[in-house]
Amino acid sequence: MTAEAPPAATRPARPRGSPWGIAALLVFAAITWWAASEEFGIGFDVIQLATNLTRGSQIIGEFFPPNWEYLPRTYGPMLETFKMAVIASALGCGIALFISFLASRVTTPNPPTYLVSRSVLNVIRALPDLLYALIFVAAVGVGPLPGILALFFFNVGVVVKLLSETIDGVDTGPIEAARATGANRTQTVRWAVVPQVLPNYVAYSLYVFELNIRASAVIGIVGAGGIGNNINTERRFFNYDNLSVILIEIFLFVVVIELISIWLRRRLV
Repeated sequence: MTAEAPPAATRPARPRGSPWGIAALLVFAAITWWAASEEFGIGFDVIQLATNLTRGSQIIGEFFPPNWEYLPRTYGPMLETFKMAVIASALGCGIALFISFLASRVTTPNPPTYLVSRSVLNVIRALPDLLYALIFVAAVGVGPLPGILALFFFNVGVVVKLLSETIDGVDTGPIEAARATGANRTQTVRWAVVPQVLPNYVAYSLYVFELNIRASAVIGIVGAGGIGNNINTERRFFNYDNLSVILIEIFLFVVVIELISIWLRRRLV
């Protein structure tokens, strides 16, 4: 008696295409046209953009060659920028770790506390770091302190946003197990939630530190300390060859920080 051949596998039916995808593309195209149109939007014109690209060629040419004799004058401000980024990252990321648990439904079952935390953080995150710098320069004066305060609020807004969403997606099994053993809320967070989000927290902190290096150079333009003061001075006096030295230095500095951050992520995460 011969064994019967197994039935041929049938190909599953091809799922139907959802009309929502096409509708979303049409809505996106309509909004883009509205934003770029001459009558209703900002009047964005690709042809005009292409024809005007050469207008800045003369200014760009003044950036080269860089005046490397100006480089020693940037060491002190660049070191101040680095110090601002370190202090703001340490304070901002440290406080953001505790606030993140208040901004997550998993660790804050109390609706009023959750809503208040989210609302305050939305306000903090809505203001850009440059506006914070302007406010603190007016409040405490010119120097690195307003820059540190501006970066601090910027760090809290970014890290809490990223980390609270990470907490929302953790595995609830360890949390239920901790509660079943009689652990209180603090113990549950410490032993069931923190180990799950700690690698992401380290990655977010390093990412924010990289952002602080870039942001501190920008906020220094409004008097918040760091290399931004030099950028503003050289820009006002049209010393573009000096300005190119600063830009190259910032670029190399950010690249080094990025390489160090990648090295640390591979060993800590």
